[in-house]
Amino acid sequence: MRTTRRAFLIGASAAAWTLGTTRRAEAERTNDPGGPDLDVRDLDLPGDRALGRRMTLSIPRGLDPTKAPAPLLVLLHGLGETGDERMGAYAWLERYGLATAYARLCRPPIARTSKRLDFTDEHLRAVNEELTRAPFRGFVIACPYTPNVNKAANPKAALDGYARWIAEVVVPRARREAHVATDVARTALDGCSLGGYVALEVFSRRPDAFGALGVVQTAIGEHRAPGYADRLASIVTAHGARGVHVETSTADPFRAANVALSAELTKRKVPHDGIVLPGPHDQPWLREVGTLEMLRWHDRRFRGLSAPNP
Repeated sequence: MRTTRRAFLIGASAAAWTLGTTRRAEAERTNDPGGPDLDVRDLDLPGDRALGRRMTLSIPRGLDPTKAPAPLLVLLHGLGETGDERMGAYAWLERYGLATAYARLCRPPIARTSKRLDFTDEHLRAVNEELTRAPFRGFVIACPYTPNVNKAANPKAALDGYARWIAEVVVPRARREAHVATDVARTALDGCSLGGYVALEVFSRRPDAFGALGVVQTAIGEHRAPGYADRLASIVTAHGARGVHVETSTADPFRAANVALSAELTKRKVPHDGIVLPGPHDQPWLREVGTLEMLRWHDRRFRGLSAPNP
């Protein structure tokens, strides 16, 4: 029953995300996908064709190579874009609102861009108060293609190979292309939906490469929360403090699993931040609030600040 339900939920999630590709998302497909703040490079990488050979690298415009290197965030996309490497590499920029969220954070106050109330009045006030006290600084963002590892003949081997590719090809290439920090503490990994599940697996395999992990509406079954919490607790014990962020929404079909993961981390005394925002599991939610809150959390952690107010 668990396998059947998980398959159903992932299928329903993919359908919702496909429907969520609205005209607004299509309008973000321009010759300058990074908008006013991000210089986007489309990079071909060595790798296994079945796992990934392409990524976009979004570099803050005006990044000064004479100053301290910028932090690096690696973002993994969801199931809906696994069928095409180009679509996957541009998913966060063209479909999930990465550039627009980045621009909004650079130019507060934040205002609603949707008629939906995914951003409540109280939440908007809290975010804008935080940005007044601690303005967003930004960082370099790598968005590699994410494969549907569940379709692989051997999913475990596929995850092993993908984790190696992320740690040994994607991260080093980002550091060669941009003025990026080389220390683990300022290198982070995050992913949404299927990408959240893959991020959990990659981080579990290569905790040496990342100082923080985030998951946004991660597509896992609730029964898997204790196992992932055990793995993260072991990483903290072996490698020291690692930041963890769990983000979901009220109508996310994976909400129970995300909430359970946060609860299991609490039981094991793993420091983390969990947030449940209003809204469904779709791309308009990401463009309005989900991506923005994910970026805000990483920005504060990179700077050694406490978690932002929900």
